[in-house]
Amino acid sequence: MLVLLPPSEGKTPPRRGAALDLASLSFPSLTSTRETVLDALVDLATRSPERARAVLGLSERQTDELDRDARLLDEPCAPASRIYTGVLYDALGLSSLDAAAKRRAGRSVVVQSALFGAVRLGDRIPAYRLSGQSVIPSVGPLAARWRDPLAAAMTEAAGRGLVVDLRSGAYAALWKPTGDVAGRTVAVRVLQEMPDGSRAVVSHFNKATKGRLLRQWLLDGADPRDVDELAEACEKAGVVAEPGPRPKAGAVHRLDVVVPDL
Repeated sequence: MLVLLPPSEGKTPPRRGAALDLASLSFPSLTSTRETVLDALVDLATRSPERARAVLGLSERQTDELDRDARLLDEPCAPASRIYTGVLYDALGLSSLDAAAKRRAGRSVVVQSALFGAVRLGDRIPAYRLSGQSVIPSVGPLAARWRDPLAAAMTEAAGRGLVVDLRSGAYAALWKPTGDVAGRTVAVRVLQEMPDGSRAVVSHFNKATKGRLLRQWLLDGADPRDVDELAEACEKAGVVAEPGPRPKAGAVHRLDVVVPDL
C-alpha cells in the first residue's frame, strides 16, 4: 500500500542540522526539477521580497518565513516527519508510533511537496514556505511543472499495490494517477454528518480523521488490496466508510468516511 499525504502549511524549522543535499532524497529522478524550483524560489525571495510575499501568500508579519526561503540552501534540515506539523500530522502522531509502525510509515507513506515533488518521511529537508497552488514567475504553475516528473516517479512508487490518496486538492493536482494505477487508487473523502442528516466536508475534521485513520492502519499493519478491504480497515478503526459507485476501468475509486456531528 502506498499512502499519499499533503504537506502541512505550517512547518517546524529544526534548530540544527546539515544543509540540504538533494542527492540524498528519495525519488532521484526528481532532482533536476527540484533544483529548478528551489533555485527559482530562493532567487524570488532574495531579489524580490515584495513579489515573493504575494506569490507565497505571506503577510508583513511573516518576514521570518520569507527570510527562511531566501536561505533554503543553507538552512538546517531534519527528517520530513519532524518538519511537517499541523492537524493531520498531530493526529497521526508519528513520534509516538511503535517501531514496527514507524517502519511501515517509512515504507508506505509519501508526502507530496510543492518544493520537492514527493518525499518520504525519513528524507531530510528544511522548513519552507511554498504551496501547491503557487505560481513562481520564472517557473509557472507548480502543478504543471511537476506533472510529468511525478508521473514516472509515482507510478514506479505505486508498484502493484493499492494507492490510498489522502491529499488535498492543491496537491492532488501535482500528480493524477492514470491507467492501471488509477484503477488501483482510492481517494478518501471525509464527511461530517450534520444534525439535519446532510453531510459536508469540514476542513478540521477532514485532516484530523485522515491522520487518525493512517495511524491506526500503521499500528494494525493494514495492507488492503482494494477499496472494499480499505473500507474494512476504516471500520476496524471505528469510522463508517462507504465506497462510492464503481468507476469505469482506469478511473480512481472513491471512499467516503463519515464522522458524526460533534
